Amino acid sequence: MAKRHLIGLLLATEVDWPAAFEAMIGRVGSVRYGSETHELETERIKNEPFDLRYTPPYSVVIDRLSWWYDLPREWLKKVALMDDVYLLNNPFTFQAMEKHAAYCAMMRLGLKVPATWLIPHKLPPDNPRYVPMAERYNPHFDPAEVGEAIGFPLFMKPFDGGMWVGVSRITSGEELRFAYDNSGERLMHLQESIEDFDVFTRSLSIGPLTKVMRFDPAAHGNYRYVLERGFLSRELEQEVATISRLVNAFFRWEFNSSEVIVKNGQAHPIDYANASPDIALASLHYYFPWAIKSLVAWCAFCAVTGRRMRINQNTRDYFAVGDDNELPYEEKLDRYARLADAYFQTKEFEEFRATALPDLDELLVDYIESPEFDSVLVSSMRAEVEEERQEEMIERSRSAVACWVADERAAAKT
Repeated sequence: MAKRHLIGLLLATEVDWPAAFEAMIGRVGSVRYGSETHELETERIKNEPFDLRYTPPYSVVIDRLSWWYDLPREWLKKVALMDDVYLLNNPFTFQAMEKHAAYCAMMRLGLKVPATWLIPHKLPPDNPRYVPMAERYNPHFDPAEVGEAIGFPLFMKPFDGGMWVGVSRITSGEELRFAYDNSGERLMHLQESIEDFDVFTRSLSIGPLTKVMRFDPAAHGNYRYVLERGFLSRELEQEVATISRLVNAFFRWEFNSSEVIVKNGQAHPIDYANASPDIALASLHYYFPWAIKSLVAWCAFCAVTGRRMRINQNTRDYFAVGDDNELPYEEKLDRYARLADAYFQTKEFEEFRATALPDLDELLVDYIESPEFDSVLVSSMRAEVEEERQEEMIERSRSAVACWVADERAAAKT
């Protein structure tokens, strides 16, 4: 009798990737691994009252909701602590998505994070104890002086931000004073700007798999991922991918994106705590099938092999590398890559992928070419794109995935 593994989807309003993921799990059907057969199924999770002692039916849960909704976050903590459900991502390190802890950790590990300061709220918290405390312990400061210490231009951005909301490029002390005075209750980072950079990248990581893509932050949200090959040397691409995988292994995240700016051969991570990354078809276009294939493969591996949820971080293993001033940067990256490979069981995953899912590439090509996927494509553009751009985006997305299919077929012949 086949073993049944239920993959739960904890969703907000997404349309496209859940439908594609569910369809691909259905097409994969049964998986033969070792001497056993495994059946994979999916279910969309409802946010309902729950008994802390109930036993959930899920082997794996893909979490896209708990970063902003408390109820599912607490449910995830329960099923991880009590029931060994495997989660993408670790809910206990989600606070690091407010960026600050991620900056601190990666600075200690020796990455080339730009100079970054945290400054107090302009408007204080609504607490009667604030005023007497502040009179004693919060000295007056001039944000322009902090800006001078960092150097202009710089970026002011919310310490818990996302999707570039509240981000300002500041070129002078006067601009900084004005921006700070209008920042309200938001706690802000000030970060050195890497000017005249060569390449802006965003990497999407799913388990041990990472896709490094050229990114244009100034473009419209649906046009930021640029389809371009060879924009980094092999060594730099490997470095950028290692940085992304290092962040994920350190924080126990397995579904994350990171932004790294490359200038003069140096990789500068600027934003790498996004453990609920954008994988909409309208955004990823050509890269969307890669994301679906990677998500299917990693979830299947976690479910079928019974991969254990690792709640605790082994930070000391990383700090031992980062604190060793005798190690050159390249050697540190190599050791971090080995730590990440150990966490993600990269060799075991690759063996599983080759033996248990040998037809996954072909199955995905067939699905992307199917009327079923085209229906998902059209419905997602109708749901997520403003009306006047829908037809343009439908044709753009069709063209992009057709290009991906052609590339896959060409690669299969070589």
